[in-house]
Amino acid sequence: MSPDLLSRRTIAFVNVAHALDHFVLLIYPTAVIAIAAERQLTYASLISLSTGAFMAFGVFSLPMGWLADRIGRRNLLAIFFGGCGIACLGLSTANTPIMFGIWLFVLGVFSAIYHPIGSTMLVGHTSHLGRDLGINGVWGNLGAALASGVTAVLAASLGWRAAFILPGLVCLLAGIAFIRLVPGDGKSHGQPGNTHTVIPVIRPMTLFLLFAAAIVAGGMTFNITTIALPKIIDERAGASLPLVLIGSLATLVFVFGALTQLLMGRLVDRYTLPRIFVGLSILQPLGLGLAALTSGIPMLGGLALAMAAIYGQVVANDAMVARYVPAQYRARAFSVRYFLGFTTSGLAVPLIALLHGMSGFTLVLGAAATFGTVIFLCSLGFLLAAQPPSKTASLPVG
Repeated sequence: MSPDLLSRRTIAFVNVAHALDHFVLLIYPTAVIAIAAERQLTYASLISLSTGAFMAFGVFSLPMGWLADRIGRRNLLAIFFGGCGIACLGLSTANTPIMFGIWLFVLGVFSAIYHPIGSTMLVGHTSHLGRDLGINGVWGNLGAALASGVTAVLAASLGWRAAFILPGLVCLLAGIAFIRLVPGDGKSHGQPGNTHTVIPVIRPMTLFLLFAAAIVAGGMTFNITTIALPKIIDERAGASLPLVLIGSLATLVFVFGALTQLLMGRLVDRYTLPRIFVGLSILQPLGLGLAALTSGIPMLGGLALAMAAIYGQVVANDAMVARYVPAQYRARAFSVRYFLGFTTSGLAVPLIALLHGMSGFTLVLGAAATFGTVIFLCSLGFLLAAQPPSKTASLPVG
């Protein structure tokens, strides 16, 4: 197989994996509405069962770069497809809170593979960094968007168990196709056109600390918003809505974020990353604050604005790792990046349950807006600290 064909197939499956990763993790937050109605249990008690999944999503991302160096990135991604499929099928059989918690944890473990491994594979095989990061971000966002709508339709028409069975089968089929069509990792570095450069900086430790703080706060806004979105619309849309319509509105909000990621891909190739970071980050507290203080159409507008900024930041952050970290360290750097974001953001689930029980989603969204403000302050610090030693300093990668 030619290197170019291998790269195209690799990027295609990395994109599919990104969509499935976000899809399977967000089945439960929508299905839980139907499960609560069937079991006569509260939303807070059921949503808290997913804490283990989101904690595992972060914790187990840390060793993935190390594992990839030993068993291969392609093999790990194949395990991702199979593991997520099996976990979804296991969730469809759950009948007790304990079994829900166990299978959600298993799903979180296998889901943790994608981001550090998929991002590294994409950066290594692409010849157009910004464009392909933007497209990859859209796939992930569409996976999150479709999760709400598809889960709602399946749960309303076939029952909530079908909402896990069908995606599980899709994951298994995608894994089989991936194994057959992508025979190995290939020589991902030094391909024609893959001429990314490492941007030298004067204060690397300062940049790392600011970036890490922004990642942690961004993980909180990301998970608070994406996990709670269906229930926020259910309670604050201004009318009593059927589950299918709730899922559809949530999908529209996610799609708005997906379109922003296409724009982000173009901006990354044209403008400096610190300036893009500042422009994006100011939108998060504005959108989340608007959503916290309003209901109905203005609330949906605030959520759409926040979602655009949240998903746009994902593209910008991945581009920062690609541009500021040498190629040989990227897999581990992506592991640390997603460990920081996803592990800390695993606290989002109990935080949602706690704050929702205290004062509803006004308090939940207010807390998310506070985390958004932290991101904005970090982005300003990053802009000031990310000054190269000289205007001409640039080191080739690969």
